[in-house]
Amino acid sequence: MNVRAAAAKVIFQVVDQGQSLSNVLPVAQQQVKPRDQALLQEICYGVLRVLPRLESITNELMEKPLKGKQRVFHHLILVGLYQLSFMRIPAHAAVAETVDGTKSLKGPRLRGLINAILRSYQRDQEALDTKATSHDAGKYGHPSWLLKLLKSAYPEQWQTIVEANNTKAPMWLRVNRQHHNRDDYQALLNNENIETTLHPSAPDALKLGSACDVQKLPGFDKGWVSVQDAAAQLSVEYLQPKAGELILDCCAAPGGKTAHILERTTDANVVAIDCDDNRLKRVHDNLQRLNLQATVVCGDARAPQEWWQGEQFDRILLDAPCSATGVIRRHPDIKWLRRANDIDALVELQSEIFDAMWKQLKSGGTMVYATCSITPQENKDQVSAFLQRTADAKLIGSDLNNPGRQILPGEDDMDGFYYAVLEKA
Repeated sequence: MNVRAAAAKVIFQVVDQGQSLSNVLPVAQQQVKPRDQALLQEICYGVLRVLPRLESITNELMEKPLKGKQRVFHHLILVGLYQLSFMRIPAHAAVAETVDGTKSLKGPRLRGLINAILRSYQRDQEALDTKATSHDAGKYGHPSWLLKLLKSAYPEQWQTIVEANNTKAPMWLRVNRQHHNRDDYQALLNNENIETTLHPSAPDALKLGSACDVQKLPGFDKGWVSVQDAAAQLSVEYLQPKAGELILDCCAAPGGKTAHILERTTDANVVAIDCDDNRLKRVHDNLQRLNLQATVVCGDARAPQEWWQGEQFDRILLDAPCSATGVIRRHPDIKWLRRANDIDALVELQSEIFDAMWKQLKSGGTMVYATCSITPQENKDQVSAFLQRTADAKLIGSDLNNPGRQILPGEDDMDGFYYAVLEKA
């Protein structure tokens, strides 16, 4: 398939049909030539980062909107505009290839319209760009509800957060200590001319100077290393797992944190639970590649009595389902899939899981509450509410007035993440 047409279909599936980019993009990549797969990804990610700006320009240039079966061609126009505005592809090639995409999408009669719109943009680009960025959504590439939330929660930092969300995320590696320490593995990468930098507080993390195919990483197939953001790697530093303990990774898929716990301990009995059977396949795949053993269970974290009849856990990592507003730079579709009222529903779900999991923790045990969100409602407010209603819960390592640690997107080049450590009295 023409790569621009494939991109238009992906954007249509995300924006109009509400599907996840991480689900639809891999399918689309199989439908284009291997050499075009990276280009397809770059276009899709880019369009979703600056969607309101492109929509504004399109609306200016069209007399009436495309509807129904023609909606995918609306997204083909966005793909063309993105190339002309943000990519180094020669303008004539960007226009020609985008117009050719109408063949793959079975809409050759729209060739003239799409060509005319893209040519009009080329003629009046400066004026159209200025108008498209004259409102906050177009200027910052975020929906209005999310901008309002960020301004309220982070009045001094919201612009920095927005800028971080609109940049490409780096590729972080997690070195498997059962094979190498970080310094030794960094030396192996240096031998392959792969440039890396260290993280100040994630002792297994290496940041690549530029992303590369995992098959180029020494020993990837042997389990020497995994891809995982440094912020997520901090979970094991807060959990502090010990040899011989019974440990639960709650809401564990795709299994990166489960694997990290096992890499850092000996003889720990780790249970990984998630409610999504399809996502649990990733957990099995990761454990198999790393040659690690865990008990993997499909179940609802709100009802542990349905899937666990064993003893209480020494430690629980509760990586709660959340809005994922901390990982927008990796998943720009989150901006357009989430709605303001999703937050309240997620807070209620988190609260139910929190209470259920606390009953599964031994006296003297440790629970780490974690999310990849940056909304206070899901994080410090959630933990504060839990502490108020839970007499035997004690906050460790942070202030009751501002519980836990909120990592913002871009901090030490990490994703946005939240951690709170609790001990059962």
